[in-house]
Amino acid sequence: MVTRRDYVAALLALVPEALVVTGLGSPTWDVFAAGDRPENFYLWGAMGGAVPLSLGLALAQPDRSVVTVTGDGEQLMGLGALATVGAQQPPNLTIVVLDNGLYGETGRQRSHTALGTDLVTVAGGCGIAETLRDPGPEALGERIRARRATTFALVRVHTDEPPRALPPRDGVANKNAFRAALGLPTF
Repeated sequence: MVTRRDYVAALLALVPEALVVTGLGSPTWDVFAAGDRPENFYLWGAMGGAVPLSLGLALAQPDRSVVTVTGDGEQLMGLGALATVGAQQPPNLTIVVLDNGLYGETGRQRSHTALGTDLVTVAGGCGIAETLRDPGPEALGERIRARRATTFALVRVHTDEPPRALPPRDGVANKNAFRAALGLPTF
């Protein structure tokens, strides 16, 4: 197991050009703590939405690496999205699930990954080309930069709760900064 915030910071430092979509709660705080930038799209209250949004983004931006950083609880909420990712197979999409075995946003109850659900096996069963268990940030960063195959990486993390690092909750500003980073008009 690794320290969640350290892992995220190390990974994102290796892929500064990547478009990053965050899942609800801790993944958002970890990505923001690693350094706010316009290429980060923070989701607030969109449980299960990080992977579908990332899939659409990867299909729309095939020349950019797209990285989803989410938690086990959110991924469990959106298992069906993995099947759609497996059907589409965008080579520029990497899904990183930070698995602490807890539903952190609802009171830290044990999640299904702590009760036996293996998300790596699920992702493989959905047809995702590359599935990894506990890759180091360097190895995963190389895969992200290469954009050779859709990748699902499960990273087991400690259950610690570092201080919250909250990005602004202004959804319009977040959207406009992200659109500008893509060279799209803002409104």
